Amino acid sequence: MKKSAASDQTDSVEKTAAGEKTAAGEKTAAGKKAAASKKTTASKKAAASKKSTAGAKTAAKKTAPTQTPAKQTAAKKTVATKTAAKKTAAKKAAAKKSAPLKRQAPAKKPAVVPKRAAAAVKGVAPAKTVAAEPPSGESRTALVRRARRIDRELAEVYPYAHPELDFENPFQLVVATVLSAQTTDLRVNQTTPALFAKYPTPEDLAAAVPEEVEEILRPTGFFRAKTRSVIGLSKALAEDFGGEVPGRLEDLVKLPGVGRKTAFVVLGNAFGRPGITVDTHFQRLVRRWRWTAETDPDKIEAAVGALFPKSDWTDLSHHVIWHGRRICHARKPACGACPIAPLCPAYGEGETDPEKAKKLLKYEKGGFPGQRLKPPQAYLDAGGKPAPPLGAG
Repeated sequence: MKKSAASDQTDSVEKTAAGEKTAAGEKTAAGKKAAASKKTTASKKAAASKKSTAGAKTAAKKTAPTQTPAKQTAAKKTVATKTAAKKTAAKKAAAKKSAPLKRQAPAKKPAVVPKRAAAAVKGVAPAKTVAAEPPSGESRTALVRRARRIDRELAEVYPYAHPELDFENPFQLVVATVLSAQTTDLRVNQTTPALFAKYPTPEDLAAAVPEEVEEILRPTGFFRAKTRSVIGLSKALAEDFGGEVPGRLEDLVKLPGVGRKTAFVVLGNAFGRPGITVDTHFQRLVRRWRWTAETDPDKIEAAVGALFPKSDWTDLSHHVIWHGRRICHARKPACGACPIAPLCPAYGEGETDPEKAKKLLKYEKGGFPGQRLKPPQAYLDAGGKPAPPLGAG
């Protein structure tokens, strides 16, 4: 019985120990589970917090562009404006640096007409001070007065002015004028004696062999085209006008090779009918004097013609052309020897030193032969010299 009781006690102790172990194990497991649960909850909360923070950041990023494009655009425009302003300032600075390289000084400074310029040519007014630019807003009346005074001054300098083509009748003049295109009057005057000696009338030239005429006209340049023109106009004169040169503008311009310029040369110098000859010298000078800004010959003719009485047109043409050939050259005008320098708004574009300018003068003004082989006596009396014949040097 004692063993039994002992065993019962032992069993009871073992059960109690086992129960305690079990309870302890359960508690431990429960604790572990609770800890794991806490960790899981904490990690979930942490993850949720991170996600929430990331979402907030993402939302902030997404929201930011919707609020800043205008600011960014404005910033870009401001930068672009500043950059453009810097570039503009740089360009202006570069322009100011390069400006002194331009030849503007003669145009701005008032030029004084040298006293020796008056001695270079006859009929020159005393030295005067003139501005390089004409008065702003020159009135029509002032322009007319200035233009007419220039013509009067030139008439005193070139009282012997005449057409610089040798001719004895209207037929020779119209042919010579057609041949003068793209060459000098001197070359034409050296060529026409042989032409008119062989073909003295329109009928003779109309029946000429083209190759023979070409050989005569070769020195004038463009001789084939010129041969067609002079033979063509000779045929027209012989067939339509009875071998006579018509004295009307509308008839002359119908002839082959004859335009308004040639027609006015013929009308003014063969028939005594006023006309303005707008050749290259005339165009250059009237623009240089600012009589007109036109570039078309017909418009120049109309503009300049309105400044003068019709009776002055032919002599005006001679004065302007002669001045352009002798003093007011295209590339190197002899400003220092110009008799109309006080009236010229372009004074100073050329050489202003009297001695240097004097060396630029041509024909009788420079002591050289003229362009005509048979010039008028008035030209010879003024010291002019006849041109040498072809081949004479």
